[in-house]
Amino acid sequence: MLRGVKESDAHVWATGALVEGRAWKAANPRAAILLTHGFGEYLSRYVNSFQGLIPALVQRGFDVYGYDLRGHGQSLGRRGVVNVEALVRDHLLAREQLRRQALPVFAMGHSMGGLVTAISAARDPRGLSGVILSSPALLVGEDQPALLRRAAPLLGRLTPSLPVTRLNPQDISRIDAEVQTYRKDPQIYHGKVPALTASTLLSSSKKAWSTYPDLKLPTLVIHGSADRIADAAGSQRFVDTISSKEKTLHLVEGGYHELLNDEGAAQTLQVLLEWLDQQAPQPIGHA
Repeated sequence: MLRGVKESDAHVWATGALVEGRAWKAANPRAAILLTHGFGEYLSRYVNSFQGLIPALVQRGFDVYGYDLRGHGQSLGRRGVVNVEALVRDHLLAREQLRRQALPVFAMGHSMGGLVTAISAARDPRGLSGVILSSPALLVGEDQPALLRRAAPLLGRLTPSLPVTRLNPQDISRIDAEVQTYRKDPQIYHGKVPALTASTLLSSSKKAWSTYPDLKLPTLVIHGSADRIADAAGSQRFVDTISSKEKTLHLVEGGYHELLNDEGAAQTLQVLLEWLDQQAPQPIGHA
């Protein structure tokens, strides 16, 4: 973690939705970033983990806004039980709040948060200057039997909390210490993915493909080629599909799901920061 920026430095931020929002402010901000975390985790994890992403962004001159998704972290809701469409609505409300401030706004999302961010940006790009997707879950259930995919919506409606599939913590990183830290973190939801979450991930990811050709914003997508949680083929297809003239897919050979907690994390972070440097103007008077 970079000196001078810590979890307790966050300000309470009203997102417009019933979630716990927080913001970290830069001394001389050049832009704002709306950061959306993935399934099972929580926003402030990005302070001490993920190469200290939030401190790195703040010290680079970016205000960072975000919130714990419904059913995650400090936000209300059954743990891990979410409807992806509701998460997209929350994201749109948060972006509406950010349009009231003068800084350019970039939306960044990881894993399930990457899907939410992609859908939100494609549905309504107003007020956004760019999009960053980290290991986004854009192709969900492609490897599952057709019968199971057809049954998923019914299971989601009738038994929303039913545990249906488990994510293997070993798949987040090639670094054992990072895996153990993940396993021991009491704020992370460690149970199986509930039926409602799984079914709406499946349906929302499928429906979103018809909207992606409309996305024209500058876009950076980073993904690991060995990701066993979110299919990297989805990121390739996404970059091929969107209409943006400024689009980059940074594929990390052999990379696992949490690239900023994986081997080569420092280099991946540098790719992200350099992309933002190119997209966001320096504040007046900045040396």
